[in-house]
Amino acid sequence: MKWTDISPPLLRFMHQQQKYIALAVGIFATFWAIRPESANPIATLIYTLCLCNLVTLMQDQMLAFYDDRKPHFWLAYLALLVGLTPLMVALATTVVFWVFATPQASFWEYQRTSWRFPYVATISFGIVSQAYRVTRCRLEQRNRELQHAVESEIAERELQDQELERAREIQQALLPKEIPQVGGFEIAGAWEPARIVGGDYFDVIRLTKTKLAICIADVVGKSVSAALLMANVQATIRAFASESASPSWLCSRVNSVLCNNIASGKFITLFYGVLDAERQTLQYTNAGHLRPVLISAAGTASQLENGGALLGVFPAWKYDDTVVQLRPGDRLLLFTDGITEAANLEDEEFGDERLIRTAAGLADRSTADLKDCLLKEVKAFCDSRLQDDVTLIVITALDGHHSAQGNVQADVLTTV
Repeated sequence: MKWTDISPPLLRFMHQQQKYIALAVGIFATFWAIRPESANPIATLIYTLCLCNLVTLMQDQMLAFYDDRKPHFWLAYLALLVGLTPLMVALATTVVFWVFATPQASFWEYQRTSWRFPYVATISFGIVSQAYRVTRCRLEQRNRELQHAVESEIAERELQDQELERAREIQQALLPKEIPQVGGFEIAGAWEPARIVGGDYFDVIRLTKTKLAICIADVVGKSVSAALLMANVQATIRAFASESASPSWLCSRVNSVLCNNIASGKFITLFYGVLDAERQTLQYTNAGHLRPVLISAAGTASQLENGGALLGVFPAWKYDDTVVQLRPGDRLLLFTDGITEAANLEDEEFGDERLIRTAAGLADRSTADLKDCLLKEVKAFCDSRLQDDVTLIVITALDGHHSAQGNVQADVLTTV
């Protein structure tokens, strides 16, 4: 017969008897050390087993009434223990008397002279064992409460993860899946949040056959709040973007809407431009965003200087338009601070100069390859520990023998 075949109540009873036998051994050893002539191992064992089991039985009967929030429980238990102990001692003494009875022994005399130590020992055992039981019961209750709290926390986290996953899917749906192209230019873009959802935004909107709206934005903060604000910005820009809307007018309108609806302490940076394939120009307005980098066909680099206030801060701010001529071989880089502020283990940032130097060294690459190589360099520099969302748009002015048409797949990635 295996231990696993024994019923739990019987197994618990057997464990209790083992403890009581160990207690009896300890009591006998104490008696033997003090008065060896009066130490009786059988009598000590009988007394211990009888009294301990009777006290345990009494405690089990009171288990249903136990509640550590009721201060009167201990008073009731002590009163019952003191009242029942004489009966339990008399019962144990009777068993011992009949086991060791001699013809000359008097039962009542034995009862009268043998009750003191069993009585005191029973009271002591009852108090100590009940204190242990109460403490264990409280600890088990707290463990159950803690387990319930942990399970609730896990369930809540799983629900939050599911909600974040849905938010990520919604945010990705708002970003362009394909980037429209116009003759004379080639455009590639990528977006990768530092968390499940992010506050960066980019878009390429076809206005006419020869004009595209190019925008890139960065919402202060990260995660869900930034993603919600980003969705608001995206909807507002698409509502106002048109062939007749100048970049400065659009930024003013978006700024007015955000100032009336944005929460305190929130703001957005935005670069918005209109790419004209017929004139080979980019008319743009920069509302507090990082200055784009223009790398000429000759390899010289410059930054587009037009700058205005952040969106959502100054309601009456007037924005200006600037026009830049794009010649064959020129490349324009639009990016967010997740690229330039990516830091290595020594807290050194990737920076504008390293970005320009890296892009200039890849002048022979295609637009898509340049975008991929720049992102790869940034991730290698920071060991893929992105602290902020990363967004990059690369625009290449083509020569007369090449012309991008149709749409190009946009890279919309998720960093976990």
